[in-house]
Amino acid sequence: MKKISDISLIVCGFLLLLGSCMEPDRTIVLNNPHNIRGVVSYKRSFNDLNDVQLATAKRIGIRPIASRKDAEDEVESSHLTRIAPCERYDVDSLTHSIPYLIPKAEALLDTIGVNFLDSLKQKGLNPNKIIVTSVLRTKDDVKRLRRTNGNASLNSCHFYGTTFDVSWKRFVKVEHPEGRPMQDVGADTLKMVLSEVLRDLRKADRCYVKYELRQGCFHITAR
Repeated sequence: MKKISDISLIVCGFLLLLGSCMEPDRTIVLNNPHNIRGVVSYKRSFNDLNDVQLATAKRIGIRPIASRKDAEDEVESSHLTRIAPCERYDVDSLTHSIPYLIPKAEALLDTIGVNFLDSLKQKGLNPNKIIVTSVLRTKDDVKRLRRTNGNASLNSCHFYGTTFDVSWKRFVKVEHPEGRPMQDVGADTLKMVLSEVLRDLRKADRCYVKYELRQGCFHITAR
């Protein structure tokens, strides 16, 4: 009887092992964050005012475009680069801008997206992409925007294809390639990591950055 009992236990154990191998692994991928410091103050760390950004935008950017209609011809002649959602960043539904940047600004955006993902990985956090909320604006775009946003400047850096806004309130979670559930990372934590990325690029003289509280974004101009 003992032999039969032992054999039964072995068979049951084998079936349980086989069943666990056949079932897909739905284990939640947990975050194990470490070494996240952020910056001492967003407002003090990212305080490059419009006049500073505008001087560089005028020097390296395109001529301001009057309207969306004019933009069609200007895009081709100005050698602007179209940006679109990709593995490095996402692009919001743009209502007051069009998705074009000069090559230098597009390269900066790529670098921010790559460095952000790399930093999340190094800190033990699940991957998330930044969201671009505003890009190149025509003069007509700014006029329309000023009806609802009094902070929209008539001397906007967004005229020159050098400048883009990146949200610090919203991010896009990157799904696990095998479909495994992933624990959400809080927006405050992601904002801290993004601030470290921007701080380093700003220190390297790659960009100017203004922390926009009301608009919930970092206003960034390539240098």
